[in-house]
Amino acid sequence: MASAVIFDFYGTLARAETWGSPAHEVLARRGHTLEMSAYEAWQAEMYDGMDHLAYSRTRDDYLAWERERLGRLMGATGVGAADVEEMVSELLVALGDFGLAAYDEVPFVLGELRRRGVTVAVCSNWGWDLDAALEMAGLDGVADVAVTSAQAGVRKPHPRIFELTIEACGISPGDALFVGDTWYPDVEGPLAAGMHPVHVWREHDDHVSGPPPPLPPGVHRVPDLRGVLDLV
Repeated sequence: MASAVIFDFYGTLARAETWGSPAHEVLARRGHTLEMSAYEAWQAEMYDGMDHLAYSRTRDDYLAWERERLGRLMGATGVGAADVEEMVSELLVALGDFGLAAYDEVPFVLGELRRRGVTVAVCSNWGWDLDAALEMAGLDGVADVAVTSAQAGVRKPHPRIFELTIEACGISPGDALFVGDTWYPDVEGPLAAGMHPVHVWREHDDHVSGPPPPLPPGVHRVPDLRGVLDLV
């Protein structure tokens, strides 16, 4: 029996109901065209598995790094030096303009786990303020432990973020289920870390396409989080 269940956040516990304007639209309103190779380089600094510990010592350090990265992107896109800071601020507003909602079954499942005495944790490749995102989704106070890549300084499936989460839960890896919807960070990473992965495959979600990957030994798959209760 698992003594802790660790959940990914986005795509597992919650989904987006609204999104703000993407970067290319924000730039287009100012007469600029997003330079795609620069955009891809900007994205590459936040690929799954990346280590950015040097920029995650404090919240201020992390937010300053976000601004610096966007500033480089604006410069590579051709935004003049005098306008970079204003454009960065506008982009940060757009990137943060989203609405989140929990999947329908999530409040019941998390409440039932806690009723059974199971530690509930969230481990997410997310920005610094994961608590605010949980609150927006109506999930404030439901997790005993919350670990975000911004604070850990590494992104799943880097081993460090799993080690930090397990340590915060006060358990060994073999005592935890890790539940997530994305194969590389939420299945392969936890499996290598010694946890028991549960792959969430919501086949009717917009971002799901094609057949699911075949399951390796020791990995379960559920259509929604109610299936987790049968595994605890």
